[in-house]
Amino acid sequence: IVAQGEIMSTNMVANYLEEQGVKVCLLSALDFMRTDKNAEPDSQYIKEKLGAIMKENEGYQIYITQGFICRNAYGEVDNLLRGGSDFTASLIGAALPAEEIQIWTDIDGMHNNDPRVVENTEAIRQLNFEEAAELAYFGAKILHPTCVQPAKFAGIPVRLKNTLDPKAEGTIIDNVLLKGKIKAVAAKDNITAIKIKSSRMLFATGFLRKVFEIFECYQTPIDMITTSEVGVSMSIDNTSHLNEIVDELKKYGTVTVDSDMCIVCVVGDLDWSNLGFETLVLDAMKNIPVRMISYGGSNYNISFLIREADKARALQNLSDVLFNKK
Repeated sequence: IVAQGEIMSTNMVANYLEEQGVKVCLLSALDFMRTDKNAEPDSQYIKEKLGAIMKENEGYQIYITQGFICRNAYGEVDNLLRGGSDFTASLIGAALPAEEIQIWTDIDGMHNNDPRVVENTEAIRQLNFEEAAELAYFGAKILHPTCVQPAKFAGIPVRLKNTLDPKAEGTIIDNVLLKGKIKAVAAKDNITAIKIKSSRMLFATGFLRKVFEIFECYQTPIDMITTSEVGVSMSIDNTSHLNEIVDELKKYGTVTVDSDMCIVCVVGDLDWSNLGFETLVLDAMKNIPVRMISYGGSNYNISFLIREADKARALQNLSDVLFNKK
C-alpha cells in the first residue's frame, strides 16, 4: 500500500489494519526511493534497495509506505515532481515486480466522456497504456499522463478502483489493444492558439526550427500543431510568456492569437487503416466550428481545437454518435 504523501497518514493506515488483526510492515520511502541527477527515478537503485528491504522483512501480510517523497541524487529529501503517490505505486510495482497495481480514487475508473458535462457516461473497463496516457494528458484528471509509464514498460496492469464503491469493476490499463474500437472522449481547457503566416516559409528550410526555438526559450510546451506551405498554427496551455513569444514570432511573419479555446480528443484504435473512423468522428463535429485538427501523429488520438463555448455541445455530440449511436 502506498499512502498519500504524509508520514502521519501511513501510521494511521497501519494502526487501523493492526487493530483488525493484520500483520503490517511500515517502510520508509526515503530508504529506497531515489531520483538521479536529472530528477528522474533511479529505477535500478529502487529495484535493488527495495528488493533487499523486502527480503529483510518477509512474512508480513501488508507493506505500507509513503508516496511522492524520495531522496535526490545528493541524498537530500525531495519529491517525484509528477504523479504523486500514483507514480510511487507504479515505480514500486515495476521494481518488485507485482502482479497488478491498483490506484484507488473517488470514481469507478475512467469514463468514456466527462460526467460533469455529458449525461449517461460509462466507466471504461479496459484501456491500452497509450490510450490511458492520451486521455490523462487531454483532460482525464483521474490519472497523471506519465505516472503509469514504469508499469507499462514492466508489462504490469494498472487497475483504477473506487474507494466509495469497492465492488465496482473499475478500469484495467494494460498493453492489450482492442482493435477497431473507439474508447473515450476527453477535453483540455484554457488553450490558446497562435498562428504565424509568412511567405518566407514557402520552400524554406529551418523555418519551423526557429519557431520552435522561441517556445523552447520560454519553456512553453506545444500541445497541437498544424502546418501549410505559408503558415503554422500551434496551441499552448501556458500563457505566462505569451506576450514575449508573440513579439519574437512577429520577426518571422504575421501573428494572430485566439484565446478561450479547448482541445477535444477522441481516443481509441485510430490507426489510419481503420476505414471510416475519422469520418465518423468528423460527422459528430459537423455543427461545431473547428480551429485546428490533429490526426496521424498518434495511432490512438484525433484532436480538435474549438472554442470553450462550444465544448459541452461537442462532447455531447461525440457521445451521441460514438457511444449512444444516435
